[in-house]
Amino acid sequence: MTPALRLSDLSKTFPLGRTLFGPERPGVRAVHPITLAVPQGETLGIVGESGCGKSTLARMLVGLLEPTTGTIEIEGTALDNADPAIFGKRIQYVFQDPISSLNPRKTIRQIIEAPLKLLHGMDKAARTARIAEIFATVSLREDFLDRYPHEFSGGQAQRIGIARALAAEARILILDEPVSALDVSVQAQVLNLLADLKGRLGLTYLFISHDLAVVEAVSDRVAVLYFGSLVELGRAEDVFRAPRHPYTKLLADSAPVVGRVLSAPEGHETELPDPLNPPKGCAFRARCPFASNICATEVPELTDRDGKHPVACHHPTD
Repeated sequence: MTPALRLSDLSKTFPLGRTLFGPERPGVRAVHPITLAVPQGETLGIVGESGCGKSTLARMLVGLLEPTTGTIEIEGTALDNADPAIFGKRIQYVFQDPISSLNPRKTIRQIIEAPLKLLHGMDKAARTARIAEIFATVSLREDFLDRYPHEFSGGQAQRIGIARALAAEARILILDEPVSALDVSVQAQVLNLLADLKGRLGLTYLFISHDLAVVEAVSDRVAVLYFGSLVELGRAEDVFRAPRHPYTKLLADSAPVVGRVLSAPEGHETELPDPLNPPKGCAFRARCPFASNICATEVPELTDRDGKHPVACHHPTD
């Protein structure tokens, strides 16, 4: 079966421009080349520290950023950044802050109508019928349509954001911290809604989050990013039960757990890599308890050396 999404050597470098009299400065590589296939109907969790490249990757996937290198294919068709409508019909973004992602000057009806007009050219009668169908799907009342975003709670606004994504009839949704701004009880409602929509509509999700418990609960596979690189990829239960990369273990140990005393897994003197002066070899070696000489000279590749899930590490754990 053709994957829902395929990335081939996808990367992003932000140029820094020139100094006043000197040569052009090297850019900041936010995402190193990533090759990845996401099967249809899968939920791929994407985790990593702030600044690891998660949001940059997501913005490239929906056409908000142009990749520096590589290609994006959806269901076997390569996407062209020159035609934003192609992205809109195939892949949509659900934002972290639901209220700020909605235009405060437009009613909910106008917001939901936009993709129906611009992407599908529907007339008024067809739009009215389609909006009623979408609102029923996300369990919202139709009398909400003539209100403005500020009149809704966070959970209601996130349902509206999901409805807007569904209006485009895209098959892939990028969920960027979709429940982190919500109360815990509302988080459960939105997650249940997303699971129901996935089953009913055959959607594929890329779920970006800092909350490892949520990622483990909703994901089929998990991709771990560090300093712009994909360092571990595997089934959610395998990655969280037996992480193979020291960085993945660090993330798991840093997550708060009920009944466990909070303690920092690293010392206060720990330094993150400088994106303007990236280290040679493995970017994680300064924080890694297993680093050796090879880690300082060779960048580890994402490989499956011993029949377990792939990891980019010279000294993977069992």
